[in-house]
Amino acid sequence: MKKYLLILLCLSLPVLHGNAQEIVRLTLEEALSYSLENNVNVKNAKLETLISKATVKETTATGLPQINGNFDLNYNPAIPIVFLPNEPPFGDPNVPGDVIPARFGVSYQSNLGVNMTQMIFDGSFFVGLRAAKTYKQLTDLDLVKTKVDVIESVKKAYFGVLVNEERIRLSRANLARIDTLLSETRALNEAGFAEKIDVSRIQVQRNNTATQLERSLTALEISEQILKLQMGLPMEYDLELGESLSQLNPIEEINALLQEEGMERVEVSQLQTNLELVQLDLKNNQSQYMPKIDFIANAQRAGAGNTFNTVFDKQNWFGSSLLGVSMKVPIFDGLSKSARIQKNRLQMMQLENQKFFLQESIKNEVYTAKTNLKNDLNILEIQRENLELAREVYDISKIKYNEGVGSNLEVVEADAALIEAEINYLTALYDGLVAKVDLEKALGILSTNQ
Repeated sequence: MKKYLLILLCLSLPVLHGNAQEIVRLTLEEALSYSLENNVNVKNAKLETLISKATVKETTATGLPQINGNFDLNYNPAIPIVFLPNEPPFGDPNVPGDVIPARFGVSYQSNLGVNMTQMIFDGSFFVGLRAAKTYKQLTDLDLVKTKVDVIESVKKAYFGVLVNEERIRLSRANLARIDTLLSETRALNEAGFAEKIDVSRIQVQRNNTATQLERSLTALEISEQILKLQMGLPMEYDLELGESLSQLNPIEEINALLQEEGMERVEVSQLQTNLELVQLDLKNNQSQYMPKIDFIANAQRAGAGNTFNTVFDKQNWFGSSLLGVSMKVPIFDGLSKSARIQKNRLQMMQLENQKFFLQESIKNEVYTAKTNLKNDLNILEIQRENLELAREVYDISKIKYNEGVGSNLEVVEADAALIEAEINYLTALYDGLVAKVDLEKALGILSTNQ
């Protein structure tokens, strides 16, 4: 079903392209699915896996027969001169000097042949083949890591949009509430039951709330652009999120997450694979001390003629062939192989140190993420209570003011406290959502939750 929804979404986008006002409606799951197919980093990581797969084929091909053909046609405008001793049996007493110049050869020469080389033994080939396959495994792990990073970014961006939408909803509700209060106070002022300063005080509060609304609208626009960028969605589409904050993170799920022990992080697998690559490079350098043996064969026909018309005459062409074995034995290279082997061993020590540090860092990340999430949940609960109290205080202040036993100042202060409580609650809510994502990533289960 998830794949079906993704296909529908991808197919719908070209249709929406003709109208910049069209709206793309997405749940969090749909946004994640779309981003895992269209995010630029994911696309490049997938291409890298294909490149590494081609590298394996390329390396394998070097162990197969290498067959090449050749054809040459040469013209000698001036046939080379060979000097012969001017003595019997070739001597000519009529030629002065002790040598006789003679031209040997023809004007046109041609060669046509096929040669083949087949590797019999090359220690570096087998090591290289294993290294290519190991690198393919590394690119697969890199793809997983990229997907995890994209899921993290999209989730946080999605939550940011939801929080900004909620801020706008609350700001508009606050503005409507203050407008009502301002209208009532103006009427009381005109009737002589309220002072001008009461109207001004509420007007100031109204202006502050309107400013907050404008900031929230700007923040929403920016957060939507960030979400579209992380998803790989063209900027001309308008987004409408299909879920609310309360739907995404039930408290039961968060409590269960705090009990999770997690699984091996992909970063550990990446580091282990890099260590294997260095080990293979070490074996490759060690194999350079061994000889390389190749089987060689070629078949060739050569032709010649004094004119272009005769060079291709059948009677002027003759064949030859060769079969053999070639062996190259390394003797001395200035100790370069020894230096490379020493470098490999030092690199392995570095990676072992990095592996230990990474494992300890992951433990610290999990501890920190769990602590932050617990702390953010406590803060969220406190801010929720503060919000309820602020609403209660405002309602009481408004009732007292309407009944003539409360002051305008109490209402304005209660309204300001309510707005501050709303902002603090939304901030705590967003911090809690981000902390949950951070813990999922620290536990290594961020991608498995999708």
